[in-house]
Amino acid sequence: MTVRKTLQELADYLGGTLAGDGSREIVGVASLDDATDSQITFLANPRYAPKVASTRAGAVILPPGAERHGHNAIVVSNPYLAFARLLTLFYVAPRAARGVMAGAHVGRGVKLGSEITIHPGAVVGDNVTIGDRVTLHPGAVLYEGVTIGDDVTLHANVTVYQGCRIGNRVTIHGGTVIGSDGFGYAPDGDGWYKIPQLGNVVIEDDVEIGANAAIDRAALASTVIGKGAKIDNLVMIAHNCVIGENCMIVSQVGISGSTKLGRRVTLGGQVGVAGHLEIGDNAMVGAKSGVPGNVPSGTIVSGIPAFDHREWLRASAVVPKLPEMKRAVAALEKRLRELEEKLESAG
Repeated sequence: MTVRKTLQELADYLGGTLAGDGSREIVGVASLDDATDSQITFLANPRYAPKVASTRAGAVILPPGAERHGHNAIVVSNPYLAFARLLTLFYVAPRAARGVMAGAHVGRGVKLGSEITIHPGAVVGDNVTIGDRVTLHPGAVLYEGVTIGDDVTLHANVTVYQGCRIGNRVTIHGGTVIGSDGFGYAPDGDGWYKIPQLGNVVIEDDVEIGANAAIDRAALASTVIGKGAKIDNLVMIAHNCVIGENCMIVSQVGISGSTKLGRRVTLGGQVGVAGHLEIGDNAMVGAKSGVPGNVPSGTIVSGIPAFDHREWLRASAVVPKLPEMKRAVAALEKRLRELEEKLESAG
């Protein structure tokens, strides 16, 4: 069903200031280039400000002070967030609950909330607790004793091992494994003795985890993913790690065991973090960096090994010039040898 809203309704929903015709009806959201007169668009990057003049949109979401070029507009402090909220409003419809569908398996002693959907091929082990409005897609597997909160979606082939706990409003995408054994082995002569991994994984509220990620259970206590954290595809988080609230971890990051991230830490793609470290609140680590030691709060680091980002940029600028510098040094060494030989001959 098409959602229709007036600009005044949208301005009220976004908490923005309306400029123009509040009765104008809007039926969707599109880019500056593609929007029609029945859609609303947005300007989040000043680089695209000239496109506001030529857009065919019925209205534009703008930051304070931006020129609206005669268009209807809603002025908000964060147009990108407003755009995301409108996408949800216009296009994300709640799914009707379908209950436990034929072909799903539900074990003994399971507690099921209301308005759930368990698709064919999903497996729920014994003594699992599932909250309200939970959706388990085909192939999702919950081992014995798992606890799932309200408004949780586990996509196809997500596996949650025994005893792990997932909070409210959590989304986990296909193929991710929660609670697999931590990588723990004790030296035993020429071989290795497996250390039993007896802890679990605790995922707090409002977390989203991408596809094919792996979060290992703790050896004893809990591996913790803090409230509001966002974890991209193909991320590996080892045993006993603690990920703080609202962290952003981009794809292909690997975090070794017992490392702690503070609040709002950002790790760029392919960052590798050594074990038993602490990364402070609001720290940022650039893509492909290797982190061998603690990172203080509020700092930005990059490189292998990671160090101050500005210094890393200066060092990176030198790298393309290294062949030329090598030739220059070789030429200077040659001239120095020639001068030394002349001085020896003269002496």
